[in-house]
Amino acid sequence: MRIGLMVFLNLFAIPVYLIKIKWLSRHRTKEETFAYIKKIVTRVNKNGRVKIEPHGIGNIPKEDGFVLFPNHQGLYDVLVFLETCPKAFSFVAKHEVKDVPLLKTVIKALDSLTMDRSDLRQSMRVIQQMSKRVADKENFLIFAEGTRSRMGNKMLPMKAGSFKCAVKAKAPIVPCALIDSFVPFDEKSIRKITVKVFYLKPMYYDEYKDMTTVQIAEEVGKRIQEVLDEKANNI
Repeated sequence: MRIGLMVFLNLFAIPVYLIKIKWLSRHRTKEETFAYIKKIVTRVNKNGRVKIEPHGIGNIPKEDGFVLFPNHQGLYDVLVFLETCPKAFSFVAKHEVKDVPLLKTVIKALDSLTMDRSDLRQSMRVIQQMSKRVADKENFLIFAEGTRSRMGNKMLPMKAGSFKCAVKAKAPIVPCALIDSFVPFDEKSIRKITVKVFYLKPMYYDEYKDMTTVQIAEEVGKRIQEVLDEKANNI
C-alpha cells in the first residue's frame, strides 16, 4: 500500500527524475548525482508518511573509503541511507532487482554493484571490485546478512565473506543498526511510521587487523544487535 502511495504521489515527476538522474550521472560528479537522488528520496519518504530518525551521524568517517555494514530488514533499507548518509556511496544490491524501474537507474547512476549470491564466483568478483574501489577512497554499503532477516528487529548471522572487501582495503567498518525499517514496505498500512538508523562507532583497521573475518562478522553483528535490543520499540 505504501509503495502504491509513493508512486501515485510522484507519478508525473518520475519521468523527470529518471531523465535528470541519467543526465547528472553522465555530466556531473557522483557527489552531485547522489545529492539529487537524496532530495528525491527525502521527498518520496515524506509522501509515504515515513520519518527517518538518524543517530550517530558524527561517527561516519570524515575521510572517504569506508564501508557501511547495516542489518537487513527489508526492501526499504537502502532508502534510509540515501536520505541520511551525508557522504556519497555505492551499494551492493541483490541480482534480482537489477532490472526494476527507477532502482535500475539509481544503481547505474551511483555505479553500484549487483550480487548473485547463488553464484559464488560472481559474488567473489563483486567483493574484489569493492575492495579495489574502497581502497581508491570510494564508500560502499553492503548487507552482510545476505538476505533480509524477516524477524523484525532481530538479525540473522552476518556472513564473513562480506567483510573481505574492508579487510583487503584496510578500510573503516561502520556498523549500522536499522530499527523498524521492515515496516514501511512489509506492513499493509500507510500509517505514519518512524524508522531509526544508528551509525555506530567505526572499527578501524588497527582494531580488527588481527581478527578473522568470522570474528569481525560476529563482533559487528553483536554491536548492532545490542543497539536493537536496547533501542527498538515494539510496534
